[in-house]
Amino acid sequence: MSDQSEDFAAMFEASVQAKRLEQGELVEGRIVAIGPEVALVDVGRKGEAVMDIAELKNANGEFEVAVGDLVQGMVVSTSGGLTLSRKLAGAAASGRQFEAAFQSGLPVEGKVEREVKGGYEVRIGRRRAFCPISQIDVRGADASAHQGHVYQFRIIEYKEDGSNIVVSRRALLEDEQRANAAKVREKIVAGAVIAGRVSSVREFGAFVDLGAGVQGLLHVSEMAWSRVSDPAEMVKAGDEITVKVLRVDEEKQKISLGLKQLSADPWSRVPEVYKVGQVRPGRVMRVAQFGAFVELEPGIEALAHASTFEPTGRSEGWAGQVTPGMMASFEILAIDLEQKRIGVALVQEGRTRPEGATGARAGVVPGARLTGKVERHEKFGVFVRLAPGRTGVIPLSETGIAKEADVRRALPVGADVEVIVLEVDPSGRRIRLSAKAVMEAREAEEVREWTERNAPPGEGFGILADKLRSALKSQDK
Repeated sequence: MSDQSEDFAAMFEASVQAKRLEQGELVEGRIVAIGPEVALVDVGRKGEAVMDIAELKNANGEFEVAVGDLVQGMVVSTSGGLTLSRKLAGAAASGRQFEAAFQSGLPVEGKVEREVKGGYEVRIGRRRAFCPISQIDVRGADASAHQGHVYQFRIIEYKEDGSNIVVSRRALLEDEQRANAAKVREKIVAGAVIAGRVSSVREFGAFVDLGAGVQGLLHVSEMAWSRVSDPAEMVKAGDEITVKVLRVDEEKQKISLGLKQLSADPWSRVPEVYKVGQVRPGRVMRVAQFGAFVELEPGIEALAHASTFEPTGRSEGWAGQVTPGMMASFEILAIDLEQKRIGVALVQEGRTRPEGATGARAGVVPGARLTGKVERHEKFGVFVRLAPGRTGVIPLSETGIAKEADVRRALPVGADVEVIVLEVDPSGRRIRLSAKAVMEAREAEEVREWTERNAPPGEGFGILADKLRSALKSQDK
């Protein structure tokens, strides 16, 4: 039985091999070799079929398949061996071949002869077909631009034994786009640097075509290290640009791109260039409720907090000291490299130090004698601004003003007042001041000066000081 089975199998194989393939038949085979002009395709027969290599390339001349890949083709000739085609062309094509092309989706070659109502008349072989205007291309174009051109089409309707044929060029173009898009997407990974063309510009950024219709979004915040208010100032539709892939969301098919990442981050220079205490020029970019944003250089933006401005006595009156676009000098108060934040304060005219100069402000430490500006009044005392970002309070008992007197009138908002620092908590935020201590110190100085001028020989400073105090008290009475 084993020998009989083997003989039967051999006979069956021989019968299959002997079966002749006819023109118009569709076959599938595997590419076994690609030569300079033709490719050899194993279709399960004695000897390989041949296929012109031009049929294996796309519009850009690139091979769409490789050795080992399966391809489907139509038998277009059996003379001297099998010849296959993936694209049906030529006037000799029969109605059977066109019908087979319709059933299999095999492309057919046709010439756009003229424009007709709603589309174009296309000649394929000896037959006329109709191509709707929406099926001639993937994008709009002048109708006359297609006349006279020879294209590949797909038959999408085949009726009445071929007397009614409808074709589509767009279907093939979309298939090609999808195939190319898959190849392009393989190259689009986070960190990749890719060339593309700006397809459109919107208020939130620009869409960039990375090839084969694959688009990514270049958000306005990723265009430059400095703030960009209008994307159209950076790029225009049609511009060829190089971008960096930041993120790829396969699930949502979204690609995020960056342009600024191709240049050095200005913040990498901050530790070397900027120091606390420096005075640098800056441009006010915008004013918010809590302060003003200041550009020190492209990509380096600082904040002048509302608390760092000179008091005006009016709510949000500080905002009147700055306007967007103005240039001024700003002192650097703090630098936070981790958060990429710089705190600055506006340097008032007449107090400007040379740009780039550094130097600590008068130390706010216990015992220091400073001049500040009255910022506001509260029930328990008077707030005094000593320096940008440094505000202390004079308790009512330390104002040196009688209880029945009007403190607001004696120390109006905006007035300069000399104080002595009594206490500073470890954080440096709570500062207790005294104006009375300044008065007492001034009185002590006056006493010392008087005694030095009027001291008779033999009398000590203490005796004369007592006499002066007695004289001052008698005058008060």
